[in-house]
Amino acid sequence: MYNHEMATGEVEIVIKKLEILNNVTKLPFNLRNYQKPKEQLRLQHRYIDLRFPEMQSVLRQRSSMLHRMRRFLVEEHHFVEVETPTLFCRTPGGAREFVVPTHHSGLFYSLVQSPQQFKQMLMAGGVDRYFQIARCYRDESTRPDRQPEFTQLDIELSFTSLEGIINLIELLLRKTFHGKLPKSPFKTITYKEALENYGTDKPNLKYDIKLKNVSNLFSHPSTDFGAFVLPYNNKLGKLSAKYREKINEVRKKYNVKVVLNEKITKEVGHDISNEIRIIAGETNDNILSMGDKENVCLCLGEIRDFLATDLKLKGLINVNENLEPLWIIDFPLFVKGEDGLETCHHPFTAPHPDDLHLLDSEPLNVRSLAYDIVLNGHEIGGGSVRIHNSALQEKILNMLNIDSSKLSHFINALQSGCPPHAGIALGIDRLMAVLCDAESIRDVIAFPKSHDGRDPLSGAPNKISSDDQKYYHIKCLET
Repeated sequence: MYNHEMATGEVEIVIKKLEILNNVTKLPFNLRNYQKPKEQLRLQHRYIDLRFPEMQSVLRQRSSMLHRMRRFLVEEHHFVEVETPTLFCRTPGGAREFVVPTHHSGLFYSLVQSPQQFKQMLMAGGVDRYFQIARCYRDESTRPDRQPEFTQLDIELSFTSLEGIINLIELLLRKTFHGKLPKSPFKTITYKEALENYGTDKPNLKYDIKLKNVSNLFSHPSTDFGAFVLPYNNKLGKLSAKYREKINEVRKKYNVKVVLNEKITKEVGHDISNEIRIIAGETNDNILSMGDKENVCLCLGEIRDFLATDLKLKGLINVNENLEPLWIIDFPLFVKGEDGLETCHHPFTAPHPDDLHLLDSEPLNVRSLAYDIVLNGHEIGGGSVRIHNSALQEKILNMLNIDSSKLSHFINALQSGCPPHAGIALGIDRLMAVLCDAESIRDVIAFPKSHDGRDPLSGAPNKISSDDQKYYHIKCLET
């Protein structure tokens, strides 16, 4: 007898014997979509939450994507999968790392923030096409798109170029990522274009709102001065007190001046106000920002994101529902830090060959051979052509005030005849979040950390016993 109203209506089971294998005590929540508990409770009992069909689907999609990636790299492009250590020494100039104590007094490991040094040393060792599904660790604050431990597809190959990596990754994504991607080549813009048009180095192209440069309308002695406007649909009307408060918070963050649409004429006069309307579009309202050029763009970039959300909710903006991958190139090699130069990506990124003559005289104007791939406002991957010349690598380290003796093993590898090489890492968690349209990468990880970086199941990180402290030569100080 069939019941066509049920998914399993064509299956009929005749019970001969019933045996209870395990008794179930009261569950902390019901497995009903319309009665889902809050995230914290679901994470605390993740083994139950995993029974929801959506979680089952996500984990299977993730497994299938990784399988396709392995097949593509190994069978079609002859890469070698190599497992590298997670216990290593600290990498200077990188992200904050987790320190691992040992029973040797005063000696510590660090958990790798990426296999960067190892994969470059593999190039020196003749493993000219490497990949790994790598676990990485960074002791940074968590966000919806960031976890203290995460998974990346790590790739490195010898005798290639920026264009070679881009072509490989576009082909890989088209063959393994089952989202609807446009035909190759994907769009490519420079870091400068991304900042001046969208106010960020990871723009969301689903909505077409661009900043407009009006710096030439103002006289200012500083070469760092910039004036930009953010145009938006005037049907949105006067911004609410809530939005004005958010804009003021962003303004303070970047230390720039922000002028709302209704105050622009009073601030800059009729002539400049009319010029702004001509540049930005007669039918638009505008938000004007002035100050340090980079900070002005970053400020308007943040305002652009939350303004677009409101415009979308009210149907006042056209939204492209397709996936829009975008390459960002020509990042600066250095940025200005509190104590001198800092690296924009990492210390092993090669400078652009056209800018080598500026290294000593104008280091902040040197571009790098770094590249990021962005998908709908999320950075899903990044990499660079690496420095393979030991003398240039030592020079860059010295410019960053990094003691090269702490990287002597790495410098020696470069000196051994290391070939030119380049690589990239794709964030698997972020890729899956985009594919599944998830609000957070926590929704696509089997056992994620909570928003405050803790393990919801065990409560870790936990205190250790006095015996363990003695064994590891640790003394805990109360703060």
